[in-house]
Amino acid sequence: MRMMAKIVYSLLPMCFVFLLAACGDKQEVTKIKDGGSGHSNDKKIKIVTTIAQIGEPLSVIGGELVEVKSLMGPSVDPHLYQATHGDIRTISDADIVFYNGLHLEANMVDIFKEMAKTKPVLGIGDKIEDSSLLKDENNAVDPHIWFDIDLWKQALAAAVEEIKEFSPENADDLEKNKEAYFAEMDQLKKEAAKLADIPKERRVLVTAHDAFGYFGRMHGLEVVGLQGLSTDGEIGVSDIQNTIDLITEYKVPAVFVESSINESSIQAVIKGARSKGVEVALGGELFSDAMGEAGKEEGTYLGMYRHNVDTIYQALMGGNQ
Repeated sequence: MRMMAKIVYSLLPMCFVFLLAACGDKQEVTKIKDGGSGHSNDKKIKIVTTIAQIGEPLSVIGGELVEVKSLMGPSVDPHLYQATHGDIRTISDADIVFYNGLHLEANMVDIFKEMAKTKPVLGIGDKIEDSSLLKDENNAVDPHIWFDIDLWKQALAAAVEEIKEFSPENADDLEKNKEAYFAEMDQLKKEAAKLADIPKERRVLVTAHDAFGYFGRMHGLEVVGLQGLSTDGEIGVSDIQNTIDLITEYKVPAVFVESSINESSIQAVIKGARSKGVEVALGGELFSDAMGEAGKEEGTYLGMYRHNVDTIYQALMGGNQ
């Protein structure tokens, strides 16, 4: 029975692809009178995104022109995410689909390929110049590009261009809204500059997995993650011990849990450091692969980023505030 279950589970993604193809064949595209686009002026553009870091900004930029749904909500790990039947129905109804790419949504690659046969599908991370991307020791690309505000502007701009191509009659409004939103991102970048006030010896960011590389590069922090770029591997005893040794050597004042990852590994680090006579605090919860709940400040891209900046600043500054 266990072997049969494994076989059935392994076939699920392919079944989803077949289902998507069937739905796509039945889909009707409404043309405007001049035949220039697949968008009807009296209908909102239906956009589906994988992560809310894409969806929420596009909902602000698109305003009343768009209807945006994100498949992955708060606390959902995109590295491990498997599409559901409901997701396939949502995708089949979309006009445009956006995903991060760079191997973030690793289990949905076949579905994206199939979707692209019937509608615009874009991995916005694929629009970033390779020279700007971080890579690990195995040359795997770091997909967490939303933590570099400048790179995320490039990625979102690519998404907006796709929407403008789909609905050219709304291009001017979309461009105006994009520039207004990007101005807010620039302001957030200025606010985050306070991280430079953290004493150099305290600028070590320890988290559950290596999601903050771009954040660290932008703000001058050394980043240490117990896991690598993805969460699909196991955290070993040596990973925890090496992190404890680093905390002990540099007297790191605080470590952080992530909203989408079990905090047990970070708690093990805290306990291990204390066993060596080093007191390290739990600095708070950061949003990495997922944002906060919709309707709350942390459920927005700008709010999530600002929360992380403030949480890290307060914890690592300690008594120097």
